[in-house]
Amino acid sequence: MARYIFITGGVVSSLGKGLMAASLAALLQARGYRVRIRKFDPYLNVDPGTMSPYQHGEVYVTDDGAETDLDLGHYERFTGVSARQSDNITSGRVYRDIIAKERRGDYLGATVQVIPHVTDAIKEFALADQDDHDFILCEIGGTVGDIESLPFMEAIRQIRNELEPFQTLSVHVTLVPYIAAAGELKTKPTQHSVRELASLGIKPDVLLCRAEHPIPDGERQKIANFCNVRKESVIPALDAPSIYSVPLQYHQEGLDAEVLRGFGITDAPDPDLSSWNDVTDRYFNPEGEVTIGVVGKYVGLPDAYKSLNEALVHGGLANRVKVNIKWIDAEVFEGEDQSDIVAALEPMDGILVPGGFGERGSEGKISSVRFARERKVPFFGICLGMQMACIEAARAVGISEASSTEFGDTSEPVVGIITEWMTEEGLQSREEGGDLGGTMRLGAYEAKLSANSHTSRIYGGASSISERHRHRYEVNSTYIEPLESGGLVFSGMSPDGLLPEIVERPDHPWFVGVQFHPELKSKPFDPHPLFAGFIAAALKQSRLV
Repeated sequence: MARYIFITGGVVSSLGKGLMAASLAALLQARGYRVRIRKFDPYLNVDPGTMSPYQHGEVYVTDDGAETDLDLGHYERFTGVSARQSDNITSGRVYRDIIAKERRGDYLGATVQVIPHVTDAIKEFALADQDDHDFILCEIGGTVGDIESLPFMEAIRQIRNELEPFQTLSVHVTLVPYIAAAGELKTKPTQHSVRELASLGIKPDVLLCRAEHPIPDGERQKIANFCNVRKESVIPALDAPSIYSVPLQYHQEGLDAEVLRGFGITDAPDPDLSSWNDVTDRYFNPEGEVTIGVVGKYVGLPDAYKSLNEALVHGGLANRVKVNIKWIDAEVFEGEDQSDIVAALEPMDGILVPGGFGERGSEGKISSVRFARERKVPFFGICLGMQMACIEAARAVGISEASSTEFGDTSEPVVGIITEWMTEEGLQSREEGGDLGGTMRLGAYEAKLSANSHTSRIYGGASSISERHRHRYEVNSTYIEPLESGGLVFSGMSPDGLLPEIVERPDHPWFVGVQFHPELKSKPFDPHPLFAGFIAAALKQSRLV
């Protein structure tokens, strides 16, 4: 029988719920429990993949092809449990499914209402696919009081009434701000947040209080008195120097012990936190450092590259070095003056061009690839970054009009939409004029690696790998021969040999481009081999200059 932990955010601040959920799940997992985390998102988008990175940050992709909230990346990185389509739901999906049922006649002409139809759909999602898990953590997006989240709050209230005693628990994340002018912490935001939650019929069992300064015992007792919880249930959540120290910090404050007590569990085994201790030791005690230049399009919002940022950190952990990331706007390299490129990229120990969509910044990315190739600087191209590497290679061998059909009509479509390709499930297809959200290659796909290639060695000699994709355009395989004549080797292909997956340059210290997104599978205690290899090459480069 699975136990449910519902995590809500306070009126003033809901920041940190995803990280808190991931950290609590990691602590329960360290005690030997089987956990899964689900995300309820109140926004109306049916698919987070349609949202701008500047509005919502990174779109995270699962093995089964779901485009989800970036919090699911935290869940995977902290627990090692692969997320899936059924772990993320939005209001848009709920309403879409209900309207489809109503049009089919499933409700037999009854009036469709928020209660019970919408709340029943949310409850069905929360209680489905328990898979013999010990704990299922449900994070509710947004903040208490938002009109969008009211159906989710009502569904939680109903679930807590319907399930057995000691089968559910409510954790509320609140803010205890420090007023510098007064020199004191204020507990009123937490009190009002709990009152708002209680007005919806949900009594929190544990309060996780975000604060910049330690919360004195007197203030904790005050919060406990006014919010009707035990003092031990008021858990300080102070700012941490690294997200990877948060589980250890929460454990020291007694979060996992208090949650288990709330379920009446008194005989839980002690947690094995050795892997987290090792991660934090590597993070805080590096034996060197490297600087990586990320030449991208959405550098104004680092959350747009959240998994990429963390994967680079993981590569540093694997090599026990600190990774300094310099976010560089690709558009600054699009002028005639090449001195800007040299000034920005020369100090870098490695250059990474990440994924993205659209023409803006593309010429700057191509210039970055050229700089890395000519200067022998370690280069890593991901998704669009690989495509830019292929276009740059084509121009280097004399195909001056080489471009992508994504950027408009071109006489040399080195990159374009491939409408059909074969997988283990059979023929896959997409229409060039279809909905943008319906023409993606999404989720895990297999790639065959060339024997004795640099990439095969990075993967430990593997001949086949599975990685997650999120893209619409592909490198045109008819250009393989002229590109390989210029030194670019296609070392990974789809099983049918039609879709290029990996390119590399054997005459370069470290030059790899991949069509997939390896950052989505990297974890602090299991860094992705491509990022570990890239940072190792950057470390070697740093010692040469």
